[in-house]
Amino acid sequence: MNFSKILATWYLENKRDLPWRQTTNPYQIWLSEIILQQTRVAQGLPYYQAFTKAFPTVFDLANASEEYVLKLWQGLGYYSRARNLHATAKYIATDLNGIFPANYKDLLKLKGVGEYTAAAIASFSYNEVVPVVDGNVYRVLARYFNVSTDIASAKAKKEFTDLAFEVISTKNPALFNQSIMEFGALQCVPKNPNCSICPLNSSCAALATNKVNQLPVKIKKLKVKHRFLNYLYIFDNQNKTRINKRTEKGIWHNLYEFPVVETEMETSNAEILSLIKIKLNKISEIKLLESDAIVHKLTHQHLNIKFWKIRQNTIFENGLDFESLNKFPFPIVLHNFIERNKF
Repeated sequence: MNFSKILATWYLENKRDLPWRQTTNPYQIWLSEIILQQTRVAQGLPYYQAFTKAFPTVFDLANASEEYVLKLWQGLGYYSRARNLHATAKYIATDLNGIFPANYKDLLKLKGVGEYTAAAIASFSYNEVVPVVDGNVYRVLARYFNVSTDIASAKAKKEFTDLAFEVISTKNPALFNQSIMEFGALQCVPKNPNCSICPLNSSCAALATNKVNQLPVKIKKLKVKHRFLNYLYIFDNQNKTRINKRTEKGIWHNLYEFPVVETEMETSNAEILSLIKIKLNKISEIKLLESDAIVHKLTHQHLNIKFWKIRQNTIFENGLDFESLNKFPFPIVLHNFIERNKF
């Protein structure tokens, strides 16, 4: 029994029952793949269910407002995925009459669809012989074939993709791709996999050379930027608050936030207080709500966040009560703060 057949047999016995595996509809598969980028299945599943309920077809998604799409996406992170998802839905609905491209090459032309996602849709929807190569696939191939190439290096993607092409089932590429990804997710896990029950243990090169926990090799280290944000939770004389839309490029683009004072380094509360007083006038009350900063970790940034509750002796134009505030899409760290501090 060869590599692909062993994986397929294991998969059919051990696979998780996931809704996007019960269809070949490219819209639903595309939706699931975008949601699952940088996201665990357990976290992504309720979002997939919410999106398919709110937008049963690509036309429904295309016709939605961006704010509604971002609100449903709230908490999933990497919000550019949601904006690209919405833009691509509009393009498919308007320019392609709702019909998805039917091959890998054309799928790659869609905004927000990279090589992995294009391969997934092409194989799962159209059974095209093209391998998916994600972190799980890197790990399985690196261990089984004892590949020591740094997976963060420029040459890694081509090397592992070529290797995947060599072992993919040409008769059922969809089954092979599902199998190897699921095998990496459930059996050939990153740390301390149970190799004693692995169906590939008799032929795994990493196991034979005692290198399972050394592969795959990943040398590149991420440089993390630290940012210091002081959010101003401001209320007027009618107990209404105000927010801003983040229109600049970068994190949380087109989401909403409170007015903010940002510093380049950790700064004393007394200095922050001075900066707030320069930024705002007519302050009648000001209070730091939580003494310790909340550290919100993103891939390349660690955000050190504090919240200040402020009252201004004024009436805001278009001020928001709590019910209205909750209709806007916020970064999850702000959404959680709002839930803890209802007014």
